[in-house]
Amino acid sequence: MNQKLFSKDFTLVVIGQIISLFGNAAIRFALPLYLLNLTGSSALYGTVTACAFIPAILLSPVGGIVADRVNKRNVMVILDFFTAAVIVTFSLLMNEVNLILLLTVTMMLLYGIAGAYQPSVQASIPALVNQQSFMAANSIINTISSFSSLMGPVLGGILYSTYGLKPVLWVCMTCFTLSAIMEIFIKIPFQKQTSNGGILTTAKKDFAESIHFIQKEKPVIGKGLLVVCGINLFLSAMIIVALPYLVTEVLHLEASWANKLYGFAEGALAAGGLTGGILSGIFANKLVIQKSGRLIIVCAICVFPISTALILFSSGIINYIIITICCFAIMVFSTIFTVQMMSFIQTETPQNLIGKVIAVILTVSMCAQPLGNALYGILFEICKGFEYAVVLFSGIVSLTIAVKARNIFQKL
Repeated sequence: MNQKLFSKDFTLVVIGQIISLFGNAAIRFALPLYLLNLTGSSALYGTVTACAFIPAILLSPVGGIVADRVNKRNVMVILDFFTAAVIVTFSLLMNEVNLILLLTVTMMLLYGIAGAYQPSVQASIPALVNQQSFMAANSIINTISSFSSLMGPVLGGILYSTYGLKPVLWVCMTCFTLSAIMEIFIKIPFQKQTSNGGILTTAKKDFAESIHFIQKEKPVIGKGLLVVCGINLFLSAMIIVALPYLVTEVLHLEASWANKLYGFAEGALAAGGLTGGILSGIFANKLVIQKSGRLIIVCAICVFPISTALILFSSGIINYIIITICCFAIMVFSTIFTVQMMSFIQTETPQNLIGKVIAVILTVSMCAQPLGNALYGILFEICKGFEYAVVLFSGIVSLTIAVKARNIFQKL
């Protein structure tokens, strides 16, 4: 393990993440927006994005098992090359087959790849930096993710609005290819683990071992996981569905500007994540897990101004500004919470279990996302003209969960 934070290998991981995550953010912005522009249906949008999470949920445990048993660098290289191939295939078939089906399948593949990819990135941190640098390293990775998510939607929105979908696809394909080539030169310490039995037996044993660790040895991780699931179901999913739907379909913004403004709103979300990541690094020594529940309470409170604005103001641009500011604030505090939780998990988990445990956490937390996406897609469709009621419902339930979360973490 390298004692220096910015070693050559960790620096290559960071640069590869910048390029790969930029492409990921841009393609995840462009494809769902293209679907929403074609259909104008929040229900279809919510259903398709919900379906896209299913492979991520299924493949994340696989990614965790592989991350502990295969060289993590090889996993990242192969998956980045495969992502580039998926985008090329979509661009060649988009005028040849049913587009909604193709969009659904492509998004499912992209989310599935991301689900298998992320455990390798998170599990590589303990192998590349010392324990005292976990918070700083996670802060950097989250900052990079947020920076890429900031530039991806903003530049993707401008490119998509001006030239259409195809240029976005080719830019993203180039990003994944460059990232894969760069990752070839990363050296991540790897010690092969022994396997007793076949692939399925090994996978079952590894998964059971990580579940036992979360439930019995470190139950606070399991409780924190339930909190994350609740927030994903009732808060994160609402923002994912509401932001594009409200901005492009409800606020009556000028059609030529709606998609660009949505891109800027997504950029504001990413800017919030970027700010949260930077603040996590600056205040790494002052952030304690016992006070992390307060961060979720602030996130929940930030939902209420959105519903209030939808009731009080008829101006689309005023509502847009309030929605964007509140989403920015939510991302700042949720990112700090995420960095705290990930650093806590990495510190408390043995090296031979880290990939599997992170994979289980990502898998279970993601299970709530598709349910939430489908739920809010239907709710917004049912409550046309009363969208504020859906947002208010999200705020009330999220605040209830946040208060319970504060009580859980205070007892540590």
